[in-house]
Amino acid sequence: MKKLLIVESPAKIKTISKFLGKDFKIMSTMGHIIDLPTRKIGVTINKTIDIDYVVIEGKEKTIADICKEAAKSDEIYLAPDPDREGEIIAFHIGGEIEKVAKAKAKIYRIAFNEITKPAIINAIDHPGVIDQDKVAAQQARRVLDRWVGYEVSPILWRKIKKGLSAGRVQSVALRLICDREEAIRAFKPEEYWTIHGLFKYNKSSITAELTHISDKKIDLKNEKDTNKVLEGLKKAQFIIESITDKQRTKNPLPPFMTSTLQQAAFNQLGFPVKKTMQIAQKLYEGIDLGDASGPVALITYMRTDSLRISDTAISQTRDFLKKKFSKEYLPSSANVYSRKTKDKAQDAHEAIRPIDVNISPDAVKGHLAKDDARLYELIWKRFVACQMTPAVYAQRQVVITGDKYTFKVTGSTLIFDGYLKVYKEEEEDKEATVVLPPDLEAQKPVKLEKLDPKQHFTQPPPRYTEASLVKEMEKEGIGRPSTYATILNTIQARAYTTKDAKTKRFSPTELGMTVTKMLVENLPHIMDPKFTAHMEMDLDKIAQGEVKRDKILHEFYTSFQEDLAEFIGKEGKGKKVAEPTEVLCPNCKKAYLVVRFSKNGEFLGCPNYPDCTFTCNFTRTADNKLVCAEEEAPKVLDEKCPQCGKPLRQVRGKYGLFIACSGYPECKYIHKEKAKFKCPECKKGDIVKRKWRGGTMWGCSNYPECKFAIFGDIEETPCPNCKKPYLVKKYGKDGKVTLQCSDKNCGYKST
Repeated sequence: MKKLLIVESPAKIKTISKFLGKDFKIMSTMGHIIDLPTRKIGVTINKTIDIDYVVIEGKEKTIADICKEAAKSDEIYLAPDPDREGEIIAFHIGGEIEKVAKAKAKIYRIAFNEITKPAIINAIDHPGVIDQDKVAAQQARRVLDRWVGYEVSPILWRKIKKGLSAGRVQSVALRLICDREEAIRAFKPEEYWTIHGLFKYNKSSITAELTHISDKKIDLKNEKDTNKVLEGLKKAQFIIESITDKQRTKNPLPPFMTSTLQQAAFNQLGFPVKKTMQIAQKLYEGIDLGDASGPVALITYMRTDSLRISDTAISQTRDFLKKKFSKEYLPSSANVYSRKTKDKAQDAHEAIRPIDVNISPDAVKGHLAKDDARLYELIWKRFVACQMTPAVYAQRQVVITGDKYTFKVTGSTLIFDGYLKVYKEEEEDKEATVVLPPDLEAQKPVKLEKLDPKQHFTQPPPRYTEASLVKEMEKEGIGRPSTYATILNTIQARAYTTKDAKTKRFSPTELGMTVTKMLVENLPHIMDPKFTAHMEMDLDKIAQGEVKRDKILHEFYTSFQEDLAEFIGKEGKGKKVAEPTEVLCPNCKKAYLVVRFSKNGEFLGCPNYPDCTFTCNFTRTADNKLVCAEEEAPKVLDEKCPQCGKPLRQVRGKYGLFIACSGYPECKYIHKEKAKFKCPECKKGDIVKRKWRGGTMWGCSNYPECKFAIFGDIEETPCPNCKKPYLVKKYGKDGKVTLQCSDKNCGYKST
């Protein structure tokens, strides 16, 4: 009996194949195979919502190969990932297989949270069918995103500039960044003062902070008020009013789910969210540990918002702790964790955990790339620690009083490390930093030896990092585990934000602020975080079968179209948006400059154009004011112009830096980067590099007589097949470079 098992990622094939017999053939869809068309909306609104699916370009052969094998198979198991995206992939490939499958062939849907032999065999022994509710939820999300992207983006093109995009979730995430920036710009620092006193007790010293004056919490706003208090303190006599001792326990943190793993990996390892998910995917699919049996999966499925742990995993972990640690580290019963939410959308999954806690980080370190090993160690330690006993601190609070003044200090000492023996974050290292003298007694006098007044200013809210933005999106209910990484990638790929190289914090560009302001004013519903969170809950309800897909889509589209119609009605006659500033035009001195946007970036321009043509680049000062940037002076080079002998200079032009003769306009020589080969078409001209609005191109120097051109970058390596003197560089979304022949009939390609 021939059996076919279809997975989503080819990386799983080796890991799974060692668990199954020779009667199984395992193939991969390599992600999605069918989607909405790229050049039209692909959604028709009738009484039902009709979706016009098409095969994704390049996936025809994948489908054909799977269908060819399916036609020979008696049992077919659809096993893409156990989430909504996986469900739609199973739905699509299942639909293709049904067209060719044998009449008596059985088609099943199976899912597993971990790639282990027991999990795979159990899934095959207990097969199910495609969950149509999950399919409907994925379709609803895809349609919603398509509507917003395809109907809002063209308006942004007309109102601001070409090439802009809007997204149902991405634009709300961008709004969080822009709102934070507005709060920072509006923030006005407030002065306040603190006073610490150094007290002598026997041969020891105690540093405590002034907290109350006449039983009221101190509120020192300036140096004058602080000096008055300092004068009063110098006259007072102090005693130890009270000493309070107690124990405080600190419970272990729960195991990771997607959002908390992304945050911890960013904060502790410095990993961007995208990198964390890429590594986690590898750990889930299987790593070669040098064992003849093949790759071993190390962690459970990494897209989850559940904290549930299987009984098997808990039992295994408790046995591990019994062997490795003394009994004080093992709680009497297992620690159970749950989220403070009614959402059950992902509870079919477990928390992210090691599949086998006996595979320690040290055991796999030699077989993993450095960063892969670090992420596995983080996941392993967090999970093992979550089943350990709490840490215990001894806390002592000392209150010192004199006249109407009260000082307080709290000391903390770790007396039992508990789960901290395995896993700790930076905060834990700060717990026991204050050490108090052991011989303190209440009602004993202390001598004030020194006062330390300090001036402070309140700080604005911090800009978001990837970790804090994920935390905020999770808190607001924006997005889901499978979408966080995509959202962050999108807002960084656009020119809507920049990220500081040192602090790793997001700042919106002027373009990002303008787009967000326009969308908030004109499409308040889709830009409202609460509305977006409500939509996520509706998608969850569709997945749970509580509400129908088309009901949610019709409700959304009705409201969306009303807002969209009003937005379009405000467009005017194609006039571009121009953000006003407080910078007076230095040329005509009649109007204040405005921020404009072009294909080459942002700039300040006079609104009296074309009467006044003044423009300038700009910067934002520390106090958030826009000012014209000083023009960069051309840089004179040591090289001489080959035509007139004058020095060449580096000049910034419309498309960036270029090298030209300093004798311009008398000498119009411009240095051009030349390829080593002659034009393949006219055989006479040189192939020179040029800048154009789409980026880089190489063209014949005999243009316009010869119009030969190569768009993109080239490598001057002859094609191994047809011997053309160059190969074209193609850049993938992951940054990988592919070299390919420009002749489609040749078809040579290499990575």
